[in-house]
Amino acid sequence: MKVLVTVMPKAGVLDPQGKAIGHALAGLGFEGVGEVRAGKVIELELAETDAAAAKQAAEAMAAKLLANTVIESFRVEIA
Repeated sequence: MKVLVTVMPKAGVLDPQGKAIGHALAGLGFEGVGEVRAGKVIELELAETDAAAAKQAAEAMAAKLLANTVIESFRVEIA
């Protein structure tokens, strides 16, 4: 079963990569772009066949390794 884990900086946490992307977009002439936040998407292929169990396992993986829960939040989706 395929699971997607999306990790993003928490609100209020500085995001220098997002700021750099925003400045670069403005420099390329893209107007009207507001705040930019950069994160990561991790795609997992799990042997689990039960969607609820797969989601629970991916949430445990995200909490223990994939996200720094002090400064990042994560979302898990079954793909």
